[in-house]
Amino acid sequence: MADRTPIRNPNEINKLRKAGEVSARILMETQAFIKPGISTKDVDNYAAELFAREKCGNAFLGYAGYPGHLCISVNEEVVHGIGSSKRILNEGDIVSLDVGAIVDGWYGDNALTMCVGSPDKCSEEARRLMAVTEESLFRAIAEAKQGAPLVDVCGAVEDYVKSFGFGIVRDFVGHGVGRKLHEEPQIPNYRPNYHLPRLKRGMILAIEPMVTLGSARVKVLADDWTAISADGSWAAHFEHMITVGTHGGEILTERPRIALPEQLNITL
Repeated sequence: MADRTPIRNPNEINKLRKAGEVSARILMETQAFIKPGISTKDVDNYAAELFAREKCGNAFLGYAGYPGHLCISVNEEVVHGIGSSKRILNEGDIVSLDVGAIVDGWYGDNALTMCVGSPDKCSEEARRLMAVTEESLFRAIAEAKQGAPLVDVCGAVEDYVKSFGFGIVRDFVGHGVGRKLHEEPQIPNYRPNYHLPRLKRGMILAIEPMVTLGSARVKVLADDWTAISADGSWAAHFEHMITVGTHGGEILTERPRIALPEQLNITL
């Protein structure tokens, strides 16, 4: 099977890095805006202001009809949540933010999950979920080496997350990114039973583990976008855009980690 994954030259990677930096900046500033008592629509409106300030395109707004400026998914919502004036954030909730920006025709894409309010107000179970999901992302990035099979990236997520007994969502996967939001290859968070390419320098990957405290199955709500865990268990989602390197992936959406496990007093 021929590999259709685009290979980007250094100049193109620099353009993608710029898009990644803008995406990460919007994501971090939106994260800082989050506090108890505001609605998810307030968050979406704030993100709209950031996109306007950056004078960049929005990768999600209008994508296949998606109505939001970012995806904001709370507690049992896994991905693709839409901002609503009726959904109020409470201290102790967890919220996933997914931001994509377009800069000079190139796409950036990244996501994180955070506690609302003081981290110690989130349950230890929720904090462990976030820490495990974020750590699985970095373990996958470490496997994104020139010449390595892509399945090693997928397997790094699966092996780590399964050791904690959490659910690994299979209905949604990571992807290539570049001139379009979704390019080849698909990047599942488990070892698939279909062909995946070997990695080459110049490949751009958006790796994004989606993990639940319970069932790996999801269902989509009546808005045709919001995906929730089938059993109502809470979910976490982290994403970085990277370029394949000699010794592992180089992150193009660089930002601080949410919190290292030792900072959360969690044993992993």
